[in-house]
Amino acid sequence: MKKPLRITLYILGFALLLATVAGCSFLRLSPEFGASAKGKRLEKLEQSPNYYRGEFQNTVETNMDIGFKGFAALIATRLFGDTDNQTPDWELPVQKISTSKSDQVQDTATVITWLGHSAFMIEIDGKRLLLDPMLGERASPLSFLGPKRFAALPITAADMPRIDAILISHDHYDHLDYGSVQELASKTTHFYVALGVGAHLERWGVPAKKITEMDWWEEATFEGLTFAATPSRHFSGRGLTDRMKTLWTSWVIRGRQDKIFFSGDSGYFDGFATIGEKYGPFDITLMECGQYNELWSAIHMMPEQTVQAHIDLKGKVLMPIHWGAFSLAMHGWTEPVERATAKAQELGVTVATPLIGEPLILHGEVPQQTWWRK
Repeated sequence: MKKPLRITLYILGFALLLATVAGCSFLRLSPEFGASAKGKRLEKLEQSPNYYRGEFQNTVETNMDIGFKGFAALIATRLFGDTDNQTPDWELPVQKISTSKSDQVQDTATVITWLGHSAFMIEIDGKRLLLDPMLGERASPLSFLGPKRFAALPITAADMPRIDAILISHDHYDHLDYGSVQELASKTTHFYVALGVGAHLERWGVPAKKITEMDWWEEATFEGLTFAATPSRHFSGRGLTDRMKTLWTSWVIRGRQDKIFFSGDSGYFDGFATIGEKYGPFDITLMECGQYNELWSAIHMMPEQTVQAHIDLKGKVLMPIHWGAFSLAMHGWTEPVERATAKAQELGVTVATPLIGEPLILHGEVPQQTWWRK
């Protein structure tokens, strides 16, 4: 081998080594990536019937390998497909939440307020809950790179009033946000999370005594409310080596009179009918509807499946979520709600489509504006 070529190869090899070391150090040292379960937490994970050979498992076979053809199609769509309608080209209407008013918690009615994507504020039986409060600007571990939020938040994490409890479905960046947790931790009485997710929260400064980790079908009581962790069909992970290391879940929230179902992320599966039999009927279902593709239909429902899942759950009012804030797939940004409402009309399902930040009073008038149409 000629000397100049050898030197070039040495330089390239050294640069690759440096990049690898830098990448590994970034993953290990950056708190945004969270932490792995260890000690007693890991022992609890290993005792779960849903944990096998170091990973959590779905209740039905779930293939997430899109294959070479799928990967090639994905790249081609990204490079040559129509991306003009994947984000709005106008300022979306958002109803701001007044901080002065938000301190008052309703005890006479259940009030549900969508904060965008899958984040919710819920007032039920005099308690204020947050669901998957991702209130950051980007669904990413990096502040300067990754999917950016379409519109302003109705309320920021910094302006959020006292929170009685936070429920988190899984640890993906569009559901569990490092910055949001840091802002909310001191304002929150307790966190209820899926198994293993507590390791992330503890690394971010949340005391262990404020964290309850739950397996599927486990129930917890909180000041008169009941939270049940129920199955979903999805996966987890925040880095390169922690896929399936923490659990993913949907949530049942049961108050004195009202029952709410929150899907988290999920592909369609027979588990919805099982949950409906055990806990239904539900006064409202907050159901994933967005960021789907045929390539990963096992872990994200198509909009028509969202409607069917609502029916399986014995829901009364359906609210499509997981859309309207970020572009994480190749479909048009309004396609999820358009397809879901069309199917719901066909099947006689009542759909709620409030503005981001608009309060929905359960058992009251159902908001059905088509606000996403310019």
